[in-house]
Amino acid sequence: MRALLCKQFGPPETLVVEDMPTPDVGADQVLIDVQAAAVNFPDSLIIEDKYQLKPDLPFSPGGELSGTVAAVGDNVKHLKAGDNVIAFTGFGAMAEQIATDANRVIPMPDGVDHVTASAFVMTYGTTYHALADRAALKSGESLLVLGASGGVGLAAIEIGKALGAHVIAAASSTEKLDVCREHGADEVINYVDEDLKDAIKARTDGKGVDVVYDPVGGDMTEKALRGTAWRGRLLVIGFAAGTIPKPPLNLALLKGCSIVGVFWGSFTQREPGENQKQLKTLFNWLAEGKLRPHISGTYPLARGGEAIQALASRSVSGKVVIKPQE
Repeated sequence: MRALLCKQFGPPETLVVEDMPTPDVGADQVLIDVQAAAVNFPDSLIIEDKYQLKPDLPFSPGGELSGTVAAVGDNVKHLKAGDNVIAFTGFGAMAEQIATDANRVIPMPDGVDHVTASAFVMTYGTTYHALADRAALKSGESLLVLGASGGVGLAAIEIGKALGAHVIAAASSTEKLDVCREHGADEVINYVDEDLKDAIKARTDGKGVDVVYDPVGGDMTEKALRGTAWRGRLLVIGFAAGTIPKPPLNLALLKGCSIVGVFWGSFTQREPGENQKQLKTLFNWLAEGKLRPHISGTYPLARGGEAIQALASRSVSGKVVIKPQE
């Protein structure tokens, strides 16, 4: 089987496609023919040894996939060969086949294609956990989404609307903000043309926003924090800007606001039952058309490094997906 491999830590252009042996399947594992592997921001970090998960070299990036079960281990009873599934693997998904623990695999919902399925759960799961669980976003509250045209950003717009919020999308270009409007944003901010803090106040009659969804970090975080309302909540999702911010904590004191961490991966391990309830809600919303994952493009395995670079450079909206069988 072919796999996109990281053989030395470095940028996406150092990745290579090579033939590898078919993985062995343990008693508690399943072997999956990978049909689609979504690209997520951690993929750009793990190949440069900048992520908390540090696999041994060589390895294939990719922590989220959809595919078809090819074989199951002796102890696996809830899955069988031929089942269409979604899996969360941490790494290894950008390959034609992968063997992974069965407890990392869930059935793929009916009526969903492999490309959409591969790009859905991590993005929307993170965002629902952030907004509904960690922030307790209520109907009628205001939500500011930073990096709003990215995969988690568009998910935040859609889930925010589904929860009844007034959603303000912030991004760096007119084209990206057009995509945000298509996915339901009520108002938009171009933070290249406008000062973010001033723009927030202008769009909330000076009150500030109730919840900030921040997957960007960098200097945007402090500006957004200054634009929060009394009892506001700033959600720390990630640091796509490349810099971990150090906001002055007196702002939290003065505003009576909260800075709330969101670590969906740990949540799924620590509270698997609650995670399953949240995924059920998301799959229902997907079936009802409330959620519309935006896939900017698909790439064959040989162009996997290009796909990771496109997402890391924030040159695409929504998600990109690698199709290892191509």
